[in-house]
Amino acid sequence: MTRLLVGCFGIAALGLAFLLSTSAGAQQKTPSAGQGGLGYDLSREVSVQGSVISYAETSSVAPFGPHVTLQTSSSVLDVHLGNARLLESNHFTLAAGDTIRVVGESVASASGTQFLARLVQKGNQTILLRNPRGFPLRAATKSSERQGAL
Repeated sequence: MTRLLVGCFGIAALGLAFLLSTSAGAQQKTPSAGQGGLGYDLSREVSVQGSVISYAETSSVAPFGPHVTLQTSSSVLDVHLGNARLLESNHFTLAAGDTIRVVGESVASASGTQFLARLVQKGNQTILLRNPRGFPLRAATKSSERQGAL
């Protein structure tokens, strides 16, 4: 009986050690820039202003969703604007020639460098597009408060 109890205790201890080691490994950060906010860092944010060259509500390459091509004083940026429904629900439209200000971060992706916008401003309208960890916000449902509009 004692041998059986010691054997069960040993197996339980090994199982517990295995579970603790796998959960500790799962908590380590995976460095992956630009995928669902994993590489987004508020300390690297910049503010850019420029003129809209083009706007597309959808994209066939990641990150999917609305993109604006922005001509700044120093370069042309491909800016990802998060969730198209959030822009639509806040009656936020963009057209070629519009002047906008974007706060966000450039991250490397498989298709090149993307500028992930966390905040976009056109005139006196400002929309919050991402949370501080870089995850795109969603449009509010009818039963919840409005998200995104500042």
